Amino acid sequence: MKPQVVCIPGSVAPAAQRYAPLIDAVGDAADLHLKDLEVYGESPPRSDYAIEDELKAIDRFADSENLDRFHLIGYSAGGFIALAYAGTRPERLLTLALFEPAAIPGRRTNLEQELFAVLEAKLRGLQGSQFMAAFVREQVKPGVKVPPPPAAVSPEMQKRPAGIAALIAAFEAYGFDRGRLADASFPVFLGYGDLTHEVESVKASVLAGLFIDIRVRRYPGIHHFVPPELIYTRAHAHELLSHWRGAEVSASQLSL
Repeated sequence: MKPQVVCIPGSVAPAAQRYAPLIDAVGDAADLHLKDLEVYGESPPRSDYAIEDELKAIDRFADSENLDRFHLIGYSAGGFIALAYAGTRPERLLTLALFEPAAIPGRRTNLEQELFAVLEAKLRGLQGSQFMAAFVREQVKPGVKVPPPPAAVSPEMQKRPAGIAALIAAFEAYGFDRGRLADASFPVFLGYGDLTHEVESVKASVLAGLFIDIRVRRYPGIHHFVPPELIYTRAHAHELLSHWRGAEVSASQLSL
């Protein structure tokens, strides 16, 4: 059977846009099931929106696709959610794959807290296009050029500033014991770009110290906001396929 993969996008591009290049590169070798974020189900987001809403929605989505166990992949905000899912529902996962998770659930190290506090301070009080411009600018290394904002903003994209603010608040409010990740028996693949803010290397170091079986890959010339096809290249897709297939072989051997 082909690997069955649930894909969670970040806070800006929807799943169909984020993972289209990966679907093309993988072809018939795996089935990718796209799951958008619950935070955009209502506009503005509910005042009681919480990360647990996203986790329960993944459960419902996987059940609707008849997936008892599956591979999970998350980008940015979807990476935070995927990590929370991995720590609370490890029995459902065959593997976890991440690209630049927005944050790691649980109590932050002092360096993490310092870096995130700077970002949150620079976003505080901003709205609309000003919020989005600062959100993008502050997540790449100094001097890195980012794509200009679109001349016309679609109704769907108009939801993003409020959704991102709700996600940031939900990240802060979510209680999580990082020790749960050390108990994970499934392999983890983590990718990040060398042009993204230095916080990515900090998060990579933290995750490398938590997971028993993790591979970390830094991609040259890449940052958080390059087009999806520059992240999910055929080479990246090949690495993910190897990641998924290796776990499938191990799982089948254990079941013998």
